[in-house]
Amino acid sequence: MTTGEAHTRYARWWDVYFGIVAVAIATAILLSDGHPRWRRLVAVGAIAAMMALQGLAGRRMARTGTVGHAALAVVIGQIVLFATAVVAVPFATWLLFAVIPLIFQLVEMGPAIVLVIVVNLVTPVVDLVRNPSAVLADLIVAIISAATGVWLGFWIIRVIEQNVERGQLIAELEDSRAENARLSHEAGVAAERARLAGEIHDTLAQGFTSIITLLQAADPELRDERLALAVRTAKENLAESRALLAALAPAALSEGSLLDSVRRQATRFTEETGISATVRVTGEERALPTAVEVVLLRAAQEALTNVRRHAAAREVAVLLAYAPSSVRLVVRDDGRGFDPAAAVGFGLNGMRARADQVHGTLSVHSDPDSGTTIELEVPA
Repeated sequence: MTTGEAHTRYARWWDVYFGIVAVAIATAILLSDGHPRWRRLVAVGAIAAMMALQGLAGRRMARTGTVGHAALAVVIGQIVLFATAVVAVPFATWLLFAVIPLIFQLVEMGPAIVLVIVVNLVTPVVDLVRNPSAVLADLIVAIISAATGVWLGFWIIRVIEQNVERGQLIAELEDSRAENARLSHEAGVAAERARLAGEIHDTLAQGFTSIITLLQAADPELRDERLALAVRTAKENLAESRALLAALAPAALSEGSLLDSVRRQATRFTEETGISATVRVTGEERALPTAVEVVLLRAAQEALTNVRRHAAAREVAVLLAYAPSSVRLVVRDDGRGFDPAAAVGFGLNGMRARADQVHGTLSVHSDPDSGTTIELEVPA
Protein backbone atom coordinates (compact mmCIF):
# COMPACT_ATOMS: atom_id res chain seq x y z
CA MET A 1 0.00 0.00 0.00
CA THR A 2 1.41 3.40 -1.02
CA THR A 3 1.09 6.57 1.06
CA GLY A 4 -1.61 7.88 -1.28
CA GLU A 5 -3.59 4.64 -1.06
CA ALA A 6 -3.37 4.70 2.74
CA HIS A 7 -4.60 8.30 2.89
CA THR A 8 -7.47 7.46 0.54
CA ARG A 9 -8.51 4.39 2.53
CA TYR A 10 -8.54 6.06 5.95
CA ALA A 11 -9.87 9.43 4.74
CA ARG A 12 -12.96 7.62 3.46
CA TRP A 13 -13.75 6.24 6.91
CA TRP A 14 -13.05 9.57 8.63
CA ASP A 15 -15.44 11.22 6.16
CA VAL A 16 -18.16 8.83 7.27
CA TYR A 17 -17.29 9.42 10.93
CA PHE A 18 -17.29 13.21 10.52
CA GLY A 19 -20.63 13.15 8.72
CA ILE A 20 -22.30 10.99 11.38
CA VAL A 21 -21.04 13.16 14.27
CA ALA A 22 -21.93 16.43 12.52
CA VAL A 23 -25.44 15.29 11.55
CA ALA A 24 -26.11 13.89 15.02
CA ILE A 25 -25.05 17.10 16.78
CA ALA A 26 -26.92 19.33 14.32
CA THR A 27 -30.07 17.24 14.80
CA ALA A 28 -29.74 17.42 18.59
CA ILE A 29 -29.33 21.21 18.43
CA LEU A 30 -32.39 21.62 16.18
CA LEU A 31 -34.54 19.47 18.45
CA SER A 32 -33.43 21.18 21.66
CA ASP A 33 -35.39 24.11 23.14
CA GLY A 34 -32.77 25.50 25.51
CA HIS A 35 -31.66 28.25 23.13
CA PRO A 36 -33.43 30.75 20.90
CA ARG A 37 -34.31 29.50 17.48
CA TRP A 38 -31.94 31.88 15.72
CA ARG A 39 -29.00 30.64 17.77
CA ARG A 40 -29.82 27.08 16.88
CA LEU A 41 -30.05 28.00 13.21
CA VAL A 42 -26.70 29.77 13.39
CA ALA A 43 -25.10 26.72 15.00
CA VAL A 44 -26.67 24.32 12.49
CA GLY A 45 -25.65 26.64 9.65
CA ALA A 46 -22.06 26.67 10.90
CA ILE A 47 -22.08 22.86 11.12
CA ALA A 48 -23.52 22.63 7.60
CA ALA A 49 -20.76 24.96 6.37
CA MET A 50 -18.19 22.71 8.04
CA MET A 51 -19.60 19.70 6.21
CA ALA A 52 -19.59 21.61 2.91
CA LEU A 53 -15.99 22.74 3.42
CA GLN A 54 -14.98 19.20 4.21
CA GLY A 55 -16.80 17.82 1.18
CA LEU A 56 -15.47 20.42 -1.26
CA ALA A 57 -11.87 20.75 -0.10
CA GLY A 58 -10.90 18.83 3.03
CA ARG A 59 -11.97 15.46 1.70
CA ARG A 60 -9.89 15.78 -1.48
CA MET A 61 -6.85 17.04 0.40
CA ALA A 62 -7.07 14.25 2.97
CA ARG A 63 -7.30 11.57 0.28
CA THR A 64 -4.32 12.92 -1.65
CA GLY A 65 -2.24 13.61 1.45
CA THR A 66 -2.05 17.32 0.58
CA VAL A 67 -0.35 19.52 3.17
CA GLY A 68 0.65 23.17 3.02
CA HIS A 69 -0.96 26.58 3.11
CA ALA A 70 -4.16 25.47 1.36
CA ALA A 71 -4.73 22.62 3.81
CA LEU A 72 -3.90 24.92 6.74
CA ALA A 73 -6.46 27.44 5.46
CA VAL A 74 -9.12 24.71 5.34
CA VAL A 75 -8.35 23.68 8.93
CA ILE A 76 -8.47 27.28 10.18
CA GLY A 77 -11.79 27.70 8.39
CA GLN A 78 -13.13 24.61 10.17
CA ILE A 79 -11.95 25.98 13.53
CA VAL A 80 -13.65 29.34 12.87
CA LEU A 81 -16.92 27.63 11.93
CA PHE A 82 -16.62 25.36 14.97
CA ALA A 83 -16.13 28.41 17.22
CA THR A 84 -19.17 30.04 15.62
CA ALA A 85 -21.32 27.01 16.40
CA VAL A 86 -20.02 26.87 20.00
CA VAL A 87 -20.71 30.58 20.56
CA ALA A 88 -24.25 30.10 19.26
CA VAL A 89 -24.95 26.83 21.11
CA PRO A 90 -22.35 25.49 23.62
CA PHE A 91 -23.55 21.93 22.97
CA ALA A 92 -21.67 22.16 19.65
CA THR A 93 -18.48 21.65 21.69
CA TRP A 94 -19.00 17.93 21.10
CA LEU A 95 -17.91 18.54 17.51
CA LEU A 96 -14.36 18.42 18.89
CA PHE A 97 -14.46 14.66 18.39
CA ALA A 98 -14.91 15.24 14.65
CA VAL A 99 -12.68 18.27 14.20
CA ILE A 100 -9.51 16.90 15.82
CA PRO A 101 -9.09 13.95 13.39
CA LEU A 102 -9.51 16.37 10.47
CA ILE A 103 -6.67 18.52 11.81
CA PHE A 104 -4.27 15.57 11.88
CA GLN A 105 -5.31 14.52 8.38
CA LEU A 106 -4.52 17.90 6.82
CA VAL A 107 -1.69 19.40 8.90
CA GLU A 108 1.74 18.10 9.84
CA MET A 109 2.29 16.89 13.39
CA GLY A 110 3.86 20.04 14.91
CA PRO A 111 1.27 22.58 13.70
CA ALA A 112 -1.50 20.02 14.29
CA ILE A 113 -0.68 19.83 18.01
CA VAL A 114 -0.85 23.63 18.26
CA LEU A 115 -4.20 23.73 16.44
CA VAL A 116 -5.61 20.96 18.65
CA ILE A 117 -4.75 23.05 21.72
CA VAL A 118 -6.34 26.13 20.10
CA VAL A 119 -9.56 24.35 19.20
CA ASN A 120 -9.84 22.96 22.73
CA LEU A 121 -9.53 26.50 24.15
CA VAL A 122 -12.57 27.72 22.20
CA THR A 123 -15.05 26.68 24.90
CA PRO A 124 -13.07 28.13 27.87
CA VAL A 125 -12.68 31.43 25.98
CA VAL A 126 -16.39 31.58 25.22
CA ASP A 127 -17.27 30.82 28.85
CA LEU A 128 -14.76 33.44 30.02
CA VAL A 129 -17.21 36.01 28.66
CA ARG A 130 -20.49 34.20 29.09
CA ASN A 131 -20.02 32.08 32.25
CA PRO A 132 -16.76 32.85 34.12
CA SER A 133 -17.54 30.38 36.90
CA ALA A 134 -17.27 27.50 34.44
CA VAL A 135 -13.86 28.49 33.05
CA LEU A 136 -11.82 26.35 35.47
CA ALA A 137 -13.85 23.24 34.70
CA ASP A 138 -13.65 24.08 31.00
CA LEU A 139 -9.85 24.33 31.21
CA ILE A 140 -9.57 20.94 32.92
CA VAL A 141 -11.77 19.41 30.25
CA ALA A 142 -9.78 21.20 27.54
CA ILE A 143 -6.48 19.84 28.87
CA ILE A 144 -7.83 16.30 28.99
CA SER A 145 -9.42 16.69 25.56
CA ALA A 146 -6.24 18.14 24.05
CA ALA A 147 -4.10 15.35 25.50
CA THR A 148 -6.55 12.75 24.21
CA GLY A 149 -6.67 14.45 20.83
CA VAL A 150 -2.89 14.52 20.51
CA TRP A 151 -2.67 10.86 21.48
CA LEU A 152 -5.41 10.06 18.95
CA GLY A 153 -3.52 11.98 16.28
CA PHE A 154 -0.31 10.09 16.98
CA TRP A 155 -2.25 6.83 16.80
CA ILE A 156 -3.93 7.75 13.51
CA ILE A 157 -0.66 8.75 11.88
CA ARG A 158 1.16 5.70 13.22
CA VAL A 159 -1.52 3.35 11.91
CA ILE A 160 -1.30 4.94 8.48
CA GLU A 161 2.51 4.78 8.50
CA GLN A 162 2.47 1.12 9.53
CA ASN A 163 0.06 0.25 6.76
CA VAL A 164 2.15 2.19 4.26
CA GLU A 165 5.29 0.35 5.41
CA ARG A 166 3.49 -2.98 5.27
CA GLY A 167 2.20 -2.21 1.81
CA GLN A 168 5.65 -1.20 0.63
CA LEU A 169 7.16 -4.40 2.03
CA ILE A 170 4.50 -6.45 0.26
CA ALA A 171 5.13 -4.55 -2.98
CA GLU A 172 8.89 -5.10 -2.61
CA LEU A 173 8.30 -8.80 -1.94
CA GLU A 174 6.13 -9.08 -5.04
CA ASP A 175 8.77 -7.24 -7.07
CA SER A 176 11.45 -9.58 -5.68
CA ARG A 177 9.37 -12.62 -6.59
CA ALA A 178 8.82 -11.28 -10.08
CA GLU A 179 12.54 -10.53 -10.42
CA ASN A 180 13.45 -14.01 -9.16
CA ALA A 181 11.03 -15.56 -11.62
CA ARG A 182 12.53 -13.48 -14.44
CA LEU A 183 16.10 -14.36 -13.48
CA SER A 184 15.17 -18.03 -13.12
CA HIS A 185 13.59 -17.98 -16.56
CA GLU A 186 16.64 -16.27 -18.05
CA ALA A 187 18.94 -18.75 -16.31
CA GLY A 188 16.87 -21.63 -17.69
CA VAL A 189 17.01 -20.16 -21.18
CA ALA A 190 20.78 -19.66 -20.88
CA ALA A 191 21.26 -23.21 -19.60
CA GLU A 192 19.18 -24.62 -22.42
CA ARG A 193 21.12 -22.60 -24.96
CA ALA A 194 24.38 -23.86 -23.48
CA ARG A 195 23.07 -27.43 -23.57
CA LEU A 196 22.02 -27.13 -27.20
CA ALA A 197 25.35 -25.50 -28.08
CA GLY A 198 27.13 -28.44 -26.46
CA GLU A 199 24.93 -30.93 -28.29
CA ILE A 200 25.59 -29.25 -31.62
CA HIS A 201 29.31 -29.03 -30.96
CA ASP A 202 29.58 -32.66 -29.86
CA THR A 203 27.45 -34.13 -32.64
CA LEU A 204 26.66 -32.11 -35.73
CA ALA A 205 29.85 -30.03 -35.82
CA GLN A 206 32.05 -33.08 -35.30
CA GLY A 207 30.12 -35.03 -37.90
CA PHE A 208 30.44 -32.29 -40.50
CA THR A 209 34.15 -32.02 -39.71
CA SER A 210 34.50 -35.74 -40.37
CA ILE A 211 32.66 -35.46 -43.68
CA ILE A 212 34.86 -32.57 -44.82
CA THR A 213 38.01 -34.42 -43.77
CA LEU A 214 36.98 -37.59 -45.59
CA LEU A 215 36.06 -35.79 -48.79
CA GLN A 216 39.20 -33.64 -48.82
CA ALA A 217 41.43 -36.65 -48.16
CA ALA A 218 39.84 -38.86 -50.77
CA ASP A 219 42.27 -40.09 -53.44
CA PRO A 220 41.28 -42.09 -56.50
CA GLU A 221 42.21 -45.44 -54.97
CA LEU A 222 40.26 -44.89 -51.74
CA ARG A 223 37.47 -42.72 -53.16
CA ASP A 224 34.68 -45.27 -52.88
CA GLU A 225 35.62 -46.20 -49.31
CA ARG A 226 35.92 -42.56 -48.24
CA LEU A 227 32.65 -41.62 -49.92
CA ALA A 228 30.93 -44.52 -48.17
CA LEU A 229 32.26 -43.31 -44.83
CA ALA A 230 31.15 -39.76 -45.61
CA VAL A 231 27.64 -40.95 -46.50
CA ARG A 232 27.44 -43.00 -43.30
CA THR A 233 28.62 -40.03 -41.23
CA ALA A 234 26.05 -37.79 -42.91
CA LYS A 235 23.29 -40.28 -42.12
CA GLU A 236 24.41 -40.44 -38.49
CA ASN A 237 24.42 -36.65 -38.37
CA LEU A 238 20.87 -36.64 -39.69
CA ALA A 239 19.81 -39.09 -36.98
CA GLU A 240 21.52 -36.96 -34.34
CA SER A 241 19.72 -33.87 -35.65
CA ARG A 242 16.34 -35.55 -35.41
CA ALA A 243 17.07 -36.84 -31.91
CA LEU A 244 18.30 -33.41 -30.84
CA LEU A 245 15.20 -31.67 -32.13
CA ALA A 246 13.01 -34.24 -30.45
CA ALA A 247 14.92 -33.77 -27.14
CA LEU A 248 15.75 -37.47 -27.07
CA ALA A 249 18.92 -39.31 -26.11
CA PRO A 250 21.69 -39.42 -28.73
CA ALA A 251 20.82 -41.57 -31.70
CA ALA A 252 23.82 -43.82 -31.00
CA LEU A 253 22.41 -44.77 -27.60
CA SER A 254 19.09 -45.76 -29.13
CA GLU A 255 20.90 -48.44 -31.14
CA GLY A 256 22.57 -50.20 -28.21
CA SER A 257 24.27 -49.84 -24.85
CA LEU A 258 26.77 -47.17 -23.86
CA LEU A 259 29.62 -49.64 -24.40
CA ASP A 260 28.34 -50.50 -27.88
CA SER A 261 28.11 -46.81 -28.75
CA VAL A 262 31.65 -46.10 -27.54
CA ARG A 263 32.96 -49.08 -29.54
CA ARG A 264 31.20 -47.80 -32.67
CA GLN A 265 32.76 -44.38 -32.13
CA ALA A 266 36.21 -45.95 -31.79
CA THR A 267 35.72 -48.11 -34.88
CA ARG A 268 34.60 -45.16 -36.96
CA PHE A 269 37.50 -43.11 -35.62
CA THR A 270 39.97 -45.77 -36.79
CA GLU A 271 38.29 -46.08 -40.19
CA GLU A 272 38.37 -42.32 -40.74
CA THR A 273 41.86 -41.56 -39.40
CA GLY A 274 43.80 -44.79 -39.59
CA ILE A 275 44.76 -44.35 -35.93
CA SER A 276 44.36 -47.45 -33.80
CA ALA A 277 41.62 -47.03 -31.18
CA THR A 278 40.91 -49.80 -28.66
CA VAL A 279 38.09 -50.01 -26.13
CA ARG A 280 38.43 -51.91 -22.88
CA VAL A 281 35.88 -52.38 -20.11
CA THR A 282 36.36 -53.31 -16.45
CA GLY A 283 33.74 -54.16 -13.90
CA GLU A 284 30.25 -55.37 -14.64
CA GLU A 285 28.53 -53.45 -17.40
CA ARG A 286 25.09 -52.15 -16.41
CA ALA A 287 22.43 -49.77 -17.63
CA LEU A 288 22.94 -46.19 -16.45
CA PRO A 289 20.61 -43.19 -16.25
CA THR A 290 20.19 -41.63 -19.68
CA ALA A 291 21.72 -38.33 -18.58
CA VAL A 292 24.86 -40.11 -17.36
CA GLU A 293 25.19 -42.16 -20.55
CA VAL A 294 24.82 -39.00 -22.65
CA VAL A 295 27.59 -37.24 -20.72
CA LEU A 296 29.96 -40.22 -20.99
CA LEU A 297 29.29 -40.74 -24.70
CA ARG A 298 29.71 -37.05 -25.51
CA ALA A 299 32.96 -36.98 -23.55
CA ALA A 300 34.27 -39.96 -25.52
CA GLN A 301 33.26 -38.30 -28.80
CA GLU A 302 34.90 -35.01 -27.84
CA ALA A 303 38.10 -36.71 -26.67
CA LEU A 304 38.40 -38.65 -29.93
CA THR A 305 37.72 -35.48 -31.92
CA ASN A 306 40.51 -33.70 -30.06
CA VAL A 307 42.89 -36.56 -30.88
CA ARG A 308 41.88 -36.33 -34.56
CA ARG A 309 42.40 -32.57 -34.70
CA HIS A 310 45.35 -31.89 -32.45
CA ALA A 311 47.23 -34.91 -31.12
CA ALA A 312 49.00 -36.46 -34.14
CA ALA A 313 48.81 -39.71 -32.17
CA ARG A 314 49.57 -43.26 -33.30
CA GLU A 315 47.10 -45.01 -31.00
CA VAL A 316 44.26 -44.26 -28.59
CA ALA A 317 43.03 -46.37 -25.67
CA VAL A 318 39.53 -45.96 -24.27
CA LEU A 319 38.57 -47.44 -20.90
CA LEU A 320 35.10 -47.78 -19.39
CA ALA A 321 35.44 -48.77 -15.72
CA TYR A 322 32.25 -49.74 -13.88
CA ALA A 323 32.47 -49.43 -10.08
CA PRO A 324 29.62 -50.08 -7.61
CA SER A 325 28.82 -46.37 -7.21
CA SER A 326 30.41 -44.72 -10.22
CA VAL A 327 31.53 -45.09 -13.82
CA ARG A 328 34.87 -43.85 -15.10
CA LEU A 329 35.77 -43.03 -18.70
CA VAL A 330 39.46 -42.73 -19.58
CA VAL A 331 40.71 -41.73 -23.03
CA ARG A 332 44.51 -41.88 -23.42
CA ASP A 333 46.59 -41.09 -26.51
CA ASP A 334 50.32 -41.06 -27.29
CA GLY A 335 50.23 -37.81 -29.24
CA ARG A 336 52.11 -34.56 -28.81
CA GLY A 337 50.12 -33.39 -25.79
CA PHE A 338 49.56 -29.81 -24.67
CA ASP A 339 49.55 -27.56 -21.63
CA PRO A 340 46.06 -27.87 -20.06
CA ALA A 341 46.47 -24.56 -18.22
CA ALA A 342 47.01 -22.70 -21.48
CA ALA A 343 44.51 -24.62 -23.56
CA VAL A 344 41.77 -22.65 -25.27
CA GLY A 345 38.98 -24.57 -26.95
CA PHE A 346 39.43 -28.33 -27.39
CA GLY A 347 35.87 -28.68 -26.08
CA LEU A 348 37.17 -29.00 -22.52
CA ASN A 349 34.84 -26.32 -21.19
CA GLY A 350 31.87 -28.12 -22.68
CA MET A 351 33.03 -31.42 -21.20
CA ARG A 352 33.37 -29.84 -17.78
CA ALA A 353 29.94 -28.27 -18.06
CA ARG A 354 28.42 -31.64 -18.94
CA ALA A 355 30.23 -33.30 -16.04
CA ASP A 356 28.83 -30.69 -13.65
CA GLN A 357 25.30 -31.47 -14.83
CA VAL A 358 25.58 -35.01 -13.42
CA HIS A 359 27.88 -34.12 -10.49
CA GLY A 360 30.86 -35.70 -12.21
CA THR A 361 34.53 -34.71 -12.16
CA LEU A 362 36.73 -34.19 -15.21
CA SER A 363 40.53 -34.26 -15.09
CA VAL A 364 43.01 -33.66 -17.88
CA HIS A 365 46.62 -34.83 -17.69
CA SER A 366 48.93 -33.78 -20.48
CA ASP A 367 52.37 -32.39 -21.19
CA PRO A 368 53.91 -31.37 -24.49
CA ASP A 369 55.25 -34.43 -26.35
CA SER A 370 53.98 -36.89 -23.73
CA GLY A 371 50.40 -37.61 -24.78
CA THR A 372 47.11 -36.76 -23.12
CA THR A 373 44.82 -38.54 -20.69
CA ILE A 374 41.25 -37.36 -20.17
CA GLU A 375 39.41 -38.93 -17.26
CA LEU A 376 35.75 -38.43 -16.41
CA GLU A 377 34.20 -40.02 -13.32
CA VAL A 378 30.44 -39.87 -12.79
CA PRO A 379 28.45 -41.16 -9.81
CA ALA A 380 25.95 -43.76 -10.95
